Amino acid sequence: MIKVLRTSASLEMGAMVGIDPASDGLARAQRMKVAITADGVDGLIAMDGFDEIGIVFDATSAKAHVANAAKLAPYGKTLIDLTPAAIGPFVVPPVNLEEHLADGVSNLNMVTCGGQATIPMVAAVSRVTSVPYAEIVASIASRSAGPGTRANIDEFTETTAHAIESVGGAGRGKAIIVLNPAEPPLIMRDTVLCLIGDTDHDAIRASIAGMATEVAKYVPGYRLKQQVQFTPIAPDEPVHTLVPDGAPPVTTKVSVFLEVEGAAHYLPAYAGNLDIMTSAALRVAETIALRK
Repeated sequence: MIKVLRTSASLEMGAMVGIDPASDGLARAQRMKVAITADGVDGLIAMDGFDEIGIVFDATSAKAHVANAAKLAPYGKTLIDLTPAAIGPFVVPPVNLEEHLADGVSNLNMVTCGGQATIPMVAAVSRVTSVPYAEIVASIASRSAGPGTRANIDEFTETTAHAIESVGGAGRGKAIIVLNPAEPPLIMRDTVLCLIGDTDHDAIRASIAGMATEVAKYVPGYRLKQQVQFTPIAPDEPVHTLVPDGAPPVTTKVSVFLEVEGAAHYLPAYAGNLDIMTSAALRVAETIALRK
């Protein structure tokens, strides 16, 4: 809501929907003259002006999104799903948004916070060379993991791993999330490991740098933490067992280290995991709106 009100030239707020009448979000929306309902999707459907709403962001939970999508299906809205429900296709804006807009898909899934941060890097490597295996570790501040995140840990790992393969282009993907309880809270950090064969390292560096620039256009706090690392793989290293049968042989580990700082429009700056999700969803919605 706050990103739409503060930063978007192509969207306007229709309503803020919740289920807790005493929530800070609904109170904030009301103070900002945004229409509200505490009756969930049923309340949204019953609101005056519902017919004028073209895009609905769902930032609930994977289980709740399944129910919300079913209720909204008859009304022809475009749903942007910020949960790991993955009813619709995975969308990572700089990697595959254009193909799904061309398909006219009505339910777009934003994968996960770790996916939005790391899949662009896997895709940057895979557009240069084959990536038989990719693994990501997303480390977020425990304080920035709300009940939805905690309830969806299994969905997080499964959805992110699947998207590493289907969007990032890896032959096999794995995802790990770490909730860091440190005080003061630490900023989101992500590590991406890709196993590759012999190829041009400079081409990979350039591809990764270019992709980081693309993501930073809509997430200004997104940055490479250090230089891309290339490490030779010995013939007897156990990482060879991670590679799917029939994949090209791997000779090199590519390690990418990322940091994601939030814009602090409403959530704290350390909550880059939440900011990259809302920023990516906003990017998708603005692109849809401009096309229309």
